[in-house]
Amino acid sequence: MKTVQISLNSIDKVKSFVNAITQFDYDFDLISGRYVIDAKSIMGIFSLDLSKPIDLAIHAEEELEAILEVIKPYLAA
Repeated sequence: MKTVQISLNSIDKVKSFVNAITQFDYDFDLISGRYVIDAKSIMGIFSLDLSKPIDLAIHAEEELEAILEVIKPYLAA
């Protein structure tokens, strides 16, 4: 498992992020404070505070490099 920080500060970013990670058969969790939600759930993402970066837990080992390449536009600086 790997955890990275991402920024989803617009509706378009949320939609494209979910489309990007849905192509992988792994679990992705977004962690904001005490809330943990499925990162493939658009409705779940909108229940979080999107004004600041969120932790993304990637539950994958094999395709980690490919996943990181796909989510690169969303990584928090």
